[in-house]
Amino acid sequence: FFKGGPGVSTCTFILRGGAEQFIEEAERSLHDAIMNTRRLLKNPSIIAGGGAIEMELSAFLREKSRHIYGKQQLLIGAYAKSLEVIPRQVAANSGMDPTDVLNKLRMKHAHGEKWYGVDVVENGVCDTMEAFVWEATVMKRNALAAATEAACLILSVDETVRNPASEQPDKGSFPGKGGKGRGGGRFGRGRGRGR
Repeated sequence: FFKGGPGVSTCTFILRGGAEQFIEEAERSLHDAIMNTRRLLKNPSIIAGGGAIEMELSAFLREKSRHIYGKQQLLIGAYAKSLEVIPRQVAANSGMDPTDVLNKLRMKHAHGEKWYGVDVVENGVCDTMEAFVWEATVMKRNALAAATEAACLILSVDETVRNPASEQPDKGSFPGKGGKGRGGGRFGRGRGRGR
């Protein structure tokens, strides 16, 4: 290894492993870590991880939805509930009871503890900002924006593509069977296995 060169601004990583798939996985993980660090250096702003920001947004939206009436209240409430999927999954993946963890997090966030998230080390909840569980703000913003856009795109689909011919029975497919499929009418419509 070469160390301490004058004016060196690059470095080389050598990856070794038993199989090609392990090398590729290590390369992907290393690339993700480098890109995350790069983004953080360009936008030096962090938030607490471990589902803390999702729980805080959920609590904020639930409170705001109480002052809105009509369909918007239901939509905002559903969005708030969907944000809780992240801490629920983190808790489940670490072997904790997700319902118990979410109840503790809801209580903490209701009392103003906005940085409380899932503690996978001690199997509970903690102030993830003090526990150094951080996420880059720009990445969380992008993730929430992408998820919201995807949900809006799905909800905006107002017409389903249909093929009217596929909705008709198979009258012409099997002469003499009356369009009942291969079962000959014994078991109703359908394409069964025949006799």
